[in-house]
Amino acid sequence: VLQNCGADCAKFQKSELEYKFNKKALERPYTSKHSWGKTYGEHKRHLEFSHDQYRELKKYAEEVGIFFTASGMDEMAVEFLHELDVPFFKVGSGDTNNFPYLEKTAKKGRPMVISSGMQSMNTMHQVYQIVKPINPNFCFLQCTSAYPLQPEDVNLRVISAYQSAFPDIPIGYSGHETGIEISVAAVAMGAKVLERHMTLDKTWKGSDHQASLEPHELMELVKAIRTVEKAMGSPIKQLLPCEMACNEKLGKSVVAKVAIPEGAVLELDMMTVKVGEPKGFPPESIFDLVGQKVKRRIEEDETITEQVVENHAKKLKC
Repeated sequence: VLQNCGADCAKFQKSELEYKFNKKALERPYTSKHSWGKTYGEHKRHLEFSHDQYRELKKYAEEVGIFFTASGMDEMAVEFLHELDVPFFKVGSGDTNNFPYLEKTAKKGRPMVISSGMQSMNTMHQVYQIVKPINPNFCFLQCTSAYPLQPEDVNLRVISAYQSAFPDIPIGYSGHETGIEISVAAVAMGAKVLERHMTLDKTWKGSDHQASLEPHELMELVKAIRTVEKAMGSPIKQLLPCEMACNEKLGKSVVAKVAIPEGAVLELDMMTVKVGEPKGFPPESIFDLVGQKVKRRIEEDETITEQVVENHAKKLKC
């Protein structure tokens, strides 16, 4: 499904539960409507894929031609993912301020995608200073850890702040909002990596489903992103070949406001700007024409062309 939608990578979450949670956290009663067990530990054990299941998932991803990785939710999970030979490590927001974890993960030498939910700019500077000397191949994702995320808490402007603060690494966006518009806007702001949760059915049991995209939405999102990427184009502003037809039809020229006798010196109030036939001087030339002599009489409303201005060629050479 992911590949058909145009995604580049499927990312899961891998935990080694005794390393991610302490005993008390695993023993905590969990009575939520989303629960799959009486305690949080039972709930997580029910949901967690085994190592063999991960190997099977990776094999399947290779068969269908999509990258496969996971967020390593603790140091032992990172060890397993390293052994699984994933193309990059995802650092979930909950481990971004876990500095020993960051050091160990960076030392594995694989690219890293680091989310920044729940963090401050000060912490992100520390993360940069820890990871960069060990492994320069990493990026930051702007992220707000709420599910589903409300638009007023997205703060896409942090993408620009990260681009300014960390100009030598790519910046991306990890979104937990509903819909696709905000993610498309993130790409327009320069996000180079985009992460979204995905589900086959938003009504399924579990708190993440409603903050996820269904396949038709993911397909729409990828299509919109590819269009926006094309539309970003070039920063050079110039008349483009595709504009020539419009320019030919509606581009204006300098024309005579009154009849101008042969040998007259052009003054501003002798001229005006209209869509002219034939084309003549472009409007931006009108001030340059002031003070120039005309070679022949120009009728009222006639286009002023290069042929009738005496020292036009000399003027251009200057």
